[in-house]
Amino acid sequence: MVVWLTIIGVWGIDRYIKFLVQTNFIPGETLKVIPKVFHLTYVLNPGAAFGLMAGQTWIFIVTAVLVISGIIYGQFRIPRKERITRLALGIIGGGALGNLYDRLVIGRVVDYLDFQIWPYVFNFADSMIVIGVGLLMLAIYRDEKKTPSKSEFDVSNK
Repeated sequence: MVVWLTIIGVWGIDRYIKFLVQTNFIPGETLKVIPKVFHLTYVLNPGAAFGLMAGQTWIFIVTAVLVISGIIYGQFRIPRKERITRLALGIIGGGALGNLYDRLVIGRVVDYLDFQIWPYVFNFADSMIVIGVGLLMLAIYRDEKKTPSKSEFDVSNK
């Protein structure tokens, strides 16, 4: 249930923010929130992160569908007690669904977060994917720290 609720929550927040940007800005328009630090800039991104592979929308659609399908499949196999892993998968799935929706409906991804120290504009869904991957890595690291390695049981090594 955590995975499903997180996917829906992240996707809903992403859609709402993108709706606000699309209805209040024209593409290319910038609002200086903190001058020279943070702006809201409406960009329609035809590629992946950082505008890479512009025009290759079908690759990103297939990738997002595979990721979301893998998360749906995997959430049935992950024990309920692994809450961080389940939350991470939901966050990644919600972010992937947010950008997939844009690609299917608009043909491009709506980006708007423009930190002036970084030359790229991104969105909430992108942020959630990065945070979800970070949480997943943390969960894997914690799990590996708990599970003794094979060499710890091998007395001939000592």
